[in-house]
Amino acid sequence: MILEVAPLDVIAGKEAMFEAAFAKAQTIIASMEGYLSHELQRCTEHPNRYILLVRWQTLEHHTVGFRQSPQYQEWRSLLHHFYDPFPTVLHYESVF
Repeated sequence: MILEVAPLDVIAGKEAMFEAAFAKAQTIIASMEGYLSHELQRCTEHPNRYILLVRWQTLEHHTVGFRQSPQYQEWRSLLHHFYDPFPTVLHYESVF
């Protein structure tokens, strides 16, 4: 199992619009092969900061299966214009 971690800094004042767009976009990611689960958390100290955690069966399910799919283009058009700066996504695997 791979954990995708994406810290998301949303343009201040656009949090509600981002959350509404994410409500639509999450159905896209949830439909992808290799998807296991996801959660979006909002920071209590910085209300425009979020963290997206997505669990995938393999790294390739995210980096190839999702990112190179037509569905990713829809995901991108729904969400990417909210970020400043654009997030750096990292992947983790369980040690214990």
